[in-house]
Amino acid sequence: MELEQLKSQLTGFLKANREQIFTAQNLADGLRMTDSQEYKQVVNALNASVRDGDAIDIKNGYQYNKNAGYTIGEYRANDKGFGFVKYDDDDELPDFFINPENTLQAMQGDTVRVSTLKPSPTPDRGPEGKVEEILEHAYERIVGTFSLGSEARNMIGELHLSDKKTMNFKVLVSGDGLTPNDGQVVVAEVTRFPDKIHPREIIATVTETLGYKDEPGMDILQIVYSKKVPNEFPQEVLDDALEIPSEVSESEWAGREDITEQTLVTIDGADTKDIDDAVVAWKLDNGNYHLGVHIADVSHYVTEGSSIDAEAYNRGTSVYLTDRVIPMLPRNISNGIASLNPNVVRLAMSAEMEIDPQGNVVNHRLHTSVMKSHARMTYDVVNKILEGDVFVQDEYAKLVPMFKVMGELHEILYNMRKKRGAIEFDTPEAQIIVDEDGKATDIKVRERGTAERMIESFMLAANETVAEHFDKLKVPFLYRIHETPDADRAKSFFEFSKALGHPVVGDPSKVTPIMLQKLMEDVAGDPAEQMISTMMLRAMKQAKYSPDPVGHFGLGAEYYTHFTSPIRRYPDLTVHRLIKWYERHGHGVQAQEKYASHLGKIGEDTSSRERRAIDTERDVDALKKAEYMMDKVNLEFDGVVNSALKFGLFISLENTVEGLVHISNLTDDHYEYDESHAALIGRSKHRIFQIGQKVRVKVLRVNKDERVVDFVLVNPEDAPTTDIRVASKAHGKFGKGRNRDERRKNERRGKSEGPRPKRAPLDSKQGHKRDSKRNF
Repeated sequence: MELEQLKSQLTGFLKANREQIFTAQNLADGLRMTDSQEYKQVVNALNASVRDGDAIDIKNGYQYNKNAGYTIGEYRANDKGFGFVKYDDDDELPDFFINPENTLQAMQGDTVRVSTLKPSPTPDRGPEGKVEEILEHAYERIVGTFSLGSEARNMIGELHLSDKKTMNFKVLVSGDGLTPNDGQVVVAEVTRFPDKIHPREIIATVTETLGYKDEPGMDILQIVYSKKVPNEFPQEVLDDALEIPSEVSESEWAGREDITEQTLVTIDGADTKDIDDAVVAWKLDNGNYHLGVHIADVSHYVTEGSSIDAEAYNRGTSVYLTDRVIPMLPRNISNGIASLNPNVVRLAMSAEMEIDPQGNVVNHRLHTSVMKSHARMTYDVVNKILEGDVFVQDEYAKLVPMFKVMGELHEILYNMRKKRGAIEFDTPEAQIIVDEDGKATDIKVRERGTAERMIESFMLAANETVAEHFDKLKVPFLYRIHETPDADRAKSFFEFSKALGHPVVGDPSKVTPIMLQKLMEDVAGDPAEQMISTMMLRAMKQAKYSPDPVGHFGLGAEYYTHFTSPIRRYPDLTVHRLIKWYERHGHGVQAQEKYASHLGKIGEDTSSRERRAIDTERDVDALKKAEYMMDKVNLEFDGVVNSALKFGLFISLENTVEGLVHISNLTDDHYEYDESHAALIGRSKHRIFQIGQKVRVKVLRVNKDERVVDFVLVNPEDAPTTDIRVASKAHGKFGKGRNRDERRKNERRGKSEGPRPKRAPLDSKQGHKRDSKRNF
């Protein structure tokens, strides 16, 4: 049966029985699709119904979606009273427009149910809608600085909020909760949201005091609380974690392969304490390579249904901030029994691969094991070994031959990925140095050497191998996916690149990674390189977790999952459980049923929590960068235009600090925005400012609380001139749709709102974790 036909049949049945919940097994039995292949078709059809909004997957199965026919999205407010509802994570579809009388007083970030009043008048303009219900308030709990006194009756004071999205609301504090001291940072529960009578007023009750505003670390803690990142483990979780032994017992060896004699090593950042992967490699007699990637068996200790598991799911991922880590698991697990510390026995999940000289995995085994790390290596040390430092090579003489084999294998794997079209965005990452009080004192750009890239290659190989193994078994599984760019957005990007003199060879409706990789090779070293790279990145979709094995576009991988970081990512922990489950119970219908109905929900929730972590990390970085720049007002710096928008230019300095040259500070001409070229162009003197352009700026203003750095151009007359005249119409979805959303976010104050929104990680490089192995 065709997928669409099967989906329609299942949706119709769920709709006719809308109050009931059905498992995939129930529905497959009813359709008499009972063998394992037919069962997988039923699961795929159900997941498609969930994606289309016709059904919902919950813990016990599937149910008809009562909101079918409506649109669920995130409300985005405008100071003028109207708003927009974003309902497409990939920004392919234009937002709903909501008139002031139809907002239901929704606030920024609220999850709302919207009905359609008028359809989209044009492809690049959204429909008009009406908020029918606020399903979830984004700010049920708020964080701010308390001040005594209020003109309102029965109120004890006000809260001054640091979150830019709620700064325009007056928050009155009732006397029903705690009574904090003046200047204390507090957590408050909202007891009355804005309504028609009080559209800009919130009433809240203080439930917790965090400390005084100027205390060390309070700035970061405010962001953590405002982003709703769980940062303290419930006592039950800590108590249960303490019940876990600190050493591996002899009984736990049963059924596991003993690989303690293999020369496994860990390679991480010098400050890493949660070590979850060890590697080993050697050359085989047939000319191939053996690669062993051995991952901490966290699932042995964190069992399904336990308090520790529930809290790990709630967190979704560890969060890596400037001077601290908010771990997914209690530290006696993440830094203790699950961490692959040197010279101690540990339980592992092993992926052993045989790789030929072309980089193909020609053989593999997945199994549980007992292992021992023979050395705790750092990236810096391994880089010196690979670079030929004789003193370091002498110190690690016994391991040097293996590291040389690893270096060879990395080159093979890298060239294989490059050949198939993997795209690598080598954007600089900042390391913010803080003093003992948490104040930013320096910013350094992280360097990725061969050792970092080598470990990346090995983790990617393991992740792909595991994903391919289970995709070919045709069983429900959790994948890390990165979908092909939308055809319209790809077309607009192709036109943009062509206008810069670098046409993309190929059909935008059938875009492949190789097309984009070839473009990046063509523009390497060209002045347009950064501009094209940035716009390409914005044309991409977000990477996420899903039970649908659609592959990973950015990596050019047909199969991909996350297997290598179960200490700090819940999806990896889920993948380990799936591996064990199918190993013990086979691949039949009954075995498939256990996870089939809720893998979609796990993927959705963990993707959302990953985005929450990324947003928190970015906000903290922006805060600390602004703090670092506070004593640099009136100093000059070299920078690069990172984005040109209607309201001004975002400039990145060499140390990765980003700030805005507001349009009001471009006083040498009247500048207008040309969307087709993503540029600001002077009306009279025709000076042009585009992405990638080098500029000299002076720091005009810094506001740490708002995480804002404002610049002014030192020599605007040095900008090149152009014959381009500002386009009168938007340049399709890619130009207008993307930048329209950024304008809405930033124009509300008429000044800088801080760093531009950025895409979720594409997994094409290692990412932002302190040991450089977080976001494959």
